[in-house]
Amino acid sequence: MKKILALALAAAMCLALAACGGTSAPASSAAAPASSAEPATEKTVFIHGFDLDYPPYSYIKDDGSVGGFDVEVAQAVCDYLGWEYRACPFNWDAKEAELASGACDCIWSGFTVEGREDDYLWSDAYSRNTQLILVPAASDIQTLADLAGKTVGVQTSTSAYDLLQDEEGQKPLSDTFGNLEVFETYTIAFNDLQAGGIDAIAIDATAGSFLISGKEDQFRFLDEELGVETYAIGFRKGDQELRDAVNDAIKVLSENGTIAKIAENEDYAEIREFLTV
Repeated sequence: MKKILALALAAAMCLALAACGGTSAPASSAAAPASSAEPATEKTVFIHGFDLDYPPYSYIKDDGSVGGFDVEVAQAVCDYLGWEYRACPFNWDAKEAELASGACDCIWSGFTVEGREDDYLWSDAYSRNTQLILVPAASDIQTLADLAGKTVGVQTSTSAYDLLQDEEGQKPLSDTFGNLEVFETYTIAFNDLQAGGIDAIAIDATAGSFLISGKEDQFRFLDEELGVETYAIGFRKGDQELRDAVNDAIKVLSENGTIAKIAENEDYAEIREFLTV
């Protein structure tokens, strides 16, 4: 039920934003009176596109509001620049379509650069991360080789999924699995892992650590890494002015301690060691 509500909220948000299409809109929908001596003011609207269920970077809370580290930094960027912040959460596999349609101005949600270098206009990197395998603590899986014949879960359209499918000319790791289960979100995948429906999850260190918070005695990561990655914000090609403005704002917010202050939130503890700003 919680997942259904989140999807409904996300759809409602994005439908409301679809008409905006760009990065500039009136600060108020009410037109200025014809007799007014002052012209109507314009305020830049920044539409933040993100994964609706990817904590601790971005997610929809139980009360329907949006949260997450990337969400808070995006809001801080808007506050600094005097922009209006609007959220456009979506299913992760719809991100390209959402950006191309103009429903959002960027994809900013723990978005991996590697493998997509030429697909977007990228901001400066703000974080790094590591892709790992998460298993129950009592599992007999100790190495990547032990995944042979096992059922492994992964979120669709993620860098972890790509890493499992591509071994640079060698046999993909996923070919050794008994089955590769592809989930809509990592939250759903983790629930299945807890229930014993799958044997392992390929997931980044920060998201995985967030999901097992308070259950560290029940789950563990393998020592071997699937790969390393960097996170940045993906803009449409041609939106260089917008990208540069966000880059400059993040630099200022890093230097004045705003980003560090946001990272002090206990929910973002897993992110702190990976930040590069």
